[in-house]
Amino acid sequence: MNFCSDNTAGVSPEILDALAKANVDTAMPYGADALTKKVEQRFNDLFECETSVYLVTTGTAANALALGAISPSYGSIYCHKDAHINCDECGAPEFYTSGAKLVTLPGPNGKLHQGEVEAALSATDDAVHHTQPAAISISQASEAGTVYGPGEIHHLSHVAKEYGLYLHMDGARFANALNTLGCSPADMTWKAGVDVLSFGSTKNGTMNAEAVVFFNDKIGKSIGYKRKRAGQLQSKMRFIAAQWDAYLENDLWLKNAAHANTMAQKLVKGLEGIAGCELYYPVEANEIFISMPELILQKLESAGYAFYRWHDAHCPVIRLVTSFNTNEKDVDGFIQTALNAQTE
Repeated sequence: MNFCSDNTAGVSPEILDALAKANVDTAMPYGADALTKKVEQRFNDLFECETSVYLVTTGTAANALALGAISPSYGSIYCHKDAHINCDECGAPEFYTSGAKLVTLPGPNGKLHQGEVEAALSATDDAVHHTQPAAISISQASEAGTVYGPGEIHHLSHVAKEYGLYLHMDGARFANALNTLGCSPADMTWKAGVDVLSFGSTKNGTMNAEAVVFFNDKIGKSIGYKRKRAGQLQSKMRFIAAQWDAYLENDLWLKNAAHANTMAQKLVKGLEGIAGCELYYPVEANEIFISMPELILQKLESAGYAFYRWHDAHCPVIRLVTSFNTNEKDVDGFIQTALNAQTE
């Protein structure tokens, strides 16, 4: 009954089966195996274009290495103030860019707004005293659980191209966003102007499989060396590739995301009518930010439900996250416990 994060979920059985199958025979190391080559082609098919793919094991590594490939040490990377790269990666992007500066901007519902980015960029100059604009980074879905539509991404990409910047997408919850939008992976990435994607799967059913996907053949030439220096070039790469192969097979990734999103919608619909409960952001993926009376929260915690308190106020805000294996009975139980607490 843990709604703290989709990271608390286990691993899809299909992924575990794939790992067992990959363990049967020997294979060449460091990505020279047949399974890794197969997965690289699967990415091309998925995104309907030629990609350059680098498999890694964590989202932080994917983001840091992607940004390290598109920003010089004296660069500025524009992101939302609540972006994961700013708040939750312990300076990894700055470290792997050798010192690039994260420039944080406000934006409603956890998303960057074209106007804010344009205003920030128009105020810059090329004086040697200042870091120089290099990239824009967006999270899909955002840290507020909201989703950028292809049109919004295109507008930000237009701004990036106007100022000679690259556009990076942190896709830790890429599948959840795609399920909400109902578009193709291509429509949500390179067709909308994304240059590089940190494609996450660990939150959605794999064990430790992330990928850096380049859509722009002008960048990414150095990431192979950076990945090695970061300790992310896996000697037994086939076990990362096996997870991706099973994740993409028969649309497992989309099915997992659809379940997580459906459970989030069921949960929020059950809570919206409770007195004192108020949504902070639209629920567009698998995260819910909602304020609830302290008495109800205490009853839920006493009943064994786990969640994060996001910040304290006169009516505390909590974050609830559903996952690919969230049990519908737990959702029903959470709602009923909250309803019962309201009447006590």
